[in-house]
Amino acid sequence: MCMLCIFLQFARLCVLYVFCCFLLSRSPAMGNLIKVLGKDLENCPHFFLDFENAQPTEAETAVWNQVSAVLEEAHGILAELQSYNGAGQEIREAIQNPGDLALQEKAWNAVCPLVAKLKRFYEFSLRLENALRSLLEALTSPPYAPMQHLEREQALAKQFAEILHFTLSFDELKMTNPAIQNDFSYYRRTISRNRLNNQQLEAENEVNNEMANRMSLFYAEATPMLKTLSNATTKFVSENKTLPIEDTTDCLSTMACVCRVMLETPEYRCRFTNTDTMLFCMRVMVGVIILYDHVHPVGAFAKTSKIDMKGCIKVLKEQPSNSVEGLLNALRYTTRHLNDDSTSKQIRALLQ
Repeated sequence: MCMLCIFLQFARLCVLYVFCCFLLSRSPAMGNLIKVLGKDLENCPHFFLDFENAQPTEAETAVWNQVSAVLEEAHGILAELQSYNGAGQEIREAIQNPGDLALQEKAWNAVCPLVAKLKRFYEFSLRLENALRSLLEALTSPPYAPMQHLEREQALAKQFAEILHFTLSFDELKMTNPAIQNDFSYYRRTISRNRLNNQQLEAENEVNNEMANRMSLFYAEATPMLKTLSNATTKFVSENKTLPIEDTTDCLSTMACVCRVMLETPEYRCRFTNTDTMLFCMRVMVGVIILYDHVHPVGAFAKTSKIDMKGCIKVLKEQPSNSVEGLLNALRYTTRHLNDDSTSKQIRALLQ
């Protein structure tokens, strides 16, 4: 099956080449169009990134093991967040009956284990940040170009994709759960009130004031995990002054391009054995677009961007709306440069 896919892709490119040569010989204007198309085909890498079965080579093993230890926790974190119901009822009863000590204690006892859970989520974001840094170092290091890294080190590219998949999943769940902010706000108010009364609660030993301040900044973000990755990538670029910023942004744009090509090419799609891989690939594509838009000076939507935004949006819109509406919303509301003057009207219209 794999050999057949390779043959079909080769045949497709040969037919396209012959057709382009014919058009080029017939019309100068058409020739200019072909040059543009040829440039796009040349700049966009066409290879299959095996998100399902990639295994680390000996050279990848050290980084892969480090990142794998972090990613093993990701499924548990998402499961905990998905089942997070909050202490809304207990908090409302305590606020409505400020003199009832039993209700105050009930609310406090309900909130404390939830805040401990929120602390674990926040601490996981710090470990995820370190894992991302390790992957960026591996996937941008000389002498190889980003495309060569992604093709040669597919197990690390897969882990990078898994981090982005987790990030978008976490932030989607967080954005639709107001209980997180409400619980943490109640916890902080209670701690402050007890400090004024010279009382210290046992829970303060686990989440002290400094930790509470950091957690507050984290959860105040609409997309806290994405913000963490964005800051980590920006910090990586600024700390590695000998590494051109293009090496990092090219890694992101190449990943976006590879995902788009795999999604729109039947010869590649036929190699997916898991039905969830299509959605995984779309989520990763959107994740690297958003990250690129946050890190690159002019963003993902400018004409000079190395990401084919029209093509990426078109791929998403060809899927059932119920499976991609959240991803389209992520592009609409969590990117940084969509509403810049440099963004074309066509791209804005596609996301309306």
